[in-house]
Amino acid sequence: MDTKRELLSLLSTDARESSEDIARQLGVDAERVEELLDELEADGTVRGYQAVVDWDNTDDQRVAAFVELNVELDRETGYEEIADRIARFSEVESLRLVSGDYDFAIEVTGDSMQDVSRFISNQIAPIPEITQTVTHFIMETYKEAGIDFGDRDGDDRLSVSP
Repeated sequence: MDTKRELLSLLSTDARESSEDIARQLGVDAERVEELLDELEADGTVRGYQAVVDWDNTDDQRVAAFVELNVELDRETGYEEIADRIARFSEVESLRLVSGDYDFAIEVTGDSMQDVSRFISNQIAPIPEITQTVTHFIMETYKEAGIDFGDRDGDDRLSVSP
């Protein structure tokens, strides 16, 4: 396997590992790992490093929603221009052009359901090319970025006896 690909795989699993630990796993020296990291960051392959946070374990209230967006393009406006406008909002955590019944999928966060709803209705829906929004509030997260959040409350199944 390609060393860069292996490095990316290791980083996506745990970006906090030291260069020395990564080097041992890849069978190269730590300096080579640092060089590869510099290259991957410089060419935009590695865009950042983030923690996967279970917000339910914090005192902060945080509401997230997935929002489907349908758009109607014209001769002057393409997907890139619409995406650029949407991506500027700090409430937008992720933005993807998708196939299927809608055009864009965005993840939005706020302090409350009302904040998220207000953001969608006041900032996103009025964009002229957007023809429809469908908001799905996230009620519970069980797995994020490949990390299982585990069993929160034990077994919630009801006992059935004959």
